[in-house]
Amino acid sequence: MKTEMINGPKLNWLKLNPLWSKVSLLKSLLAIGLSICLISCSTSDPPTGITAKVERVISGQALEVITSSGGTPSLEKVRLLGIMAPDLKQEPWGFAAKQSLEQACLGQQIVLELETDQRDRFDRVLAYVWSEGTLINEQLVRDGFVLAEDQPAQSPYNSRLQYAQQEARILERGIWNPENPLRMTPEEFRQQQVQN
Repeated sequence: MKTEMINGPKLNWLKLNPLWSKVSLLKSLLAIGLSICLISCSTSDPPTGITAKVERVISGQALEVITSSGGTPSLEKVRLLGIMAPDLKQEPWGFAAKQSLEQACLGQQIVLELETDQRDRFDRVLAYVWSEGTLINEQLVRDGFVLAEDQPAQSPYNSRLQYAQQEARILERGIWNPENPLRMTPEEFRQQQVQN
C-alpha cells in the first residue's frame, strides 16, 4: 500500500502519452531496424581518394574544392554522386539542402571518392564526399534534405543511400515531413520551369 502511494497507480503509457502511440512505436522499431542494416552495410576501411578543401557550396549537391594533386592547387567543381537535391528555387528545400551541405563540410578537408574518371555535362567531378569518416551524401539523404538517386546495383553505396532514404521517409524528416513535403522531384520541378 505504501509503495502505491509513492509511485502512484500503474498507468498504461500507450493510452496516456500520445507520443508513444502504436504508430510512433512502429516508426521507432523500423528506424532501429534500418540503423542496424546501415551499420552492417558500412565499411570499416577509411575511404581512399583525393583530399581536397571545400571552398564553396554551390547547391545541395555541388561543391567547389581546391585539390593539390600533382603539386599544383586547382579549383574543381564536384557533383555528389547518388543524390538529387531540390533546386534552389524549390523553397524552402533547395536552400535548406545547401545550408546542410555547408554545415557538413564548408572550409573542411574532405576526401573525394571517385567511382569513375567521368565528369557530368557541366564538367563536374562525380564523387562520394567523406568528411571525418562520414559519408556526406548519405547524411544528407538520412536527414531528409535530398533524395537518393537510382543508381546501378554495382554502385558501392546504392544500398546505404536507399536505406537512409527509407529511414528519413519513415521518420518524416525534412522533405518527407507531411506538413510541408517536397511536392515535386527536382527533375519534375526543372521540367516545369522550362515549360513556363
